[in-house]
Amino acid sequence: MEKKIDELKEKARWVRCQVLEMISNAKKGHIGGAFSSTDVLVALYYGGILKYKPKNPKWSNRDYFIISKGHSGVALYAILADLGYFSTEELEKFCDGGILGGHPDRNIPGIEADTGSLGHGLGIAAGIALAAKMDKKQIKSIVLLGDGECYEGSVWESAQFAAHHKLNNLIAIVDRNMQGVTDFTEDANKLEPLDEKWKAFGWNVKKIDGHSFKEILRVFTELEKDKSDKPCVIIAKTVKGKGVDFMECKLAWHHSVPKNEKLTNARNQLNDNREVQ
Repeated sequence: MEKKIDELKEKARWVRCQVLEMISNAKKGHIGGAFSSTDVLVALYYGGILKYKPKNPKWSNRDYFIISKGHSGVALYAILADLGYFSTEELEKFCDGGILGGHPDRNIPGIEADTGSLGHGLGIAAGIALAAKMDKKQIKSIVLLGDGECYEGSVWESAQFAAHHKLNNLIAIVDRNMQGVTDFTEDANKLEPLDEKWKAFGWNVKKIDGHSFKEILRVFTELEKDKSDKPCVIIAKTVKGKGVDFMECKLAWHHSVPKNEKLTNARNQLNDNREVQ
């Protein structure tokens, strides 16, 4: 297990390095939220959680993953390229003539839904989960939400729908980095107690450190054994801008692009610190 966790940490560091270069080259991109969700994404794809086939993206027995906070899709792009869904050369063309735009779309192999207009992903994932149950297919439907996205009414409509239909094959992960675009969530429009809100909507709730691979892997192992008929939400406490000290918890780094000394500093931090945590 320790060896596996070390490998996941190194992969997460690599993903953050790719994200930094992609956004720097494109001179645009949402670096803060990409960094906060990197460890969760790495655990899903490299930690044995998701079933998938890069050479057959539409494999009928695959698990489904929806990145509802589509502005953080740049981190997922690096993972999909690394796994062989498409050429790593596409990473160099991010937002510059290749297949990879600022938000994910279904023209990209491995992307299940067009996202970025916040509040839609949970409904899509719930529909996939219901269809799987109707077809008696043993697959998971997993969706990553931003915490600021939880301001959207459509999120709670979908949460109610999922609980009503007992979609225990549906897992939502909230990237709880405590920040939106321009303000901290608890200052802009208080979300807490977020866990109690989900419980009130009939969901099983888990809270973890979203940068601890041990906790991420443990919670999914627990869910495999869970016989509950409820959908589950994992509230993953994260740090926006994780991995680069001058970006961490700073509102400016939702959509800023590092240049000159800051770019060099960020590269040095990600390359010198072999462990992200």
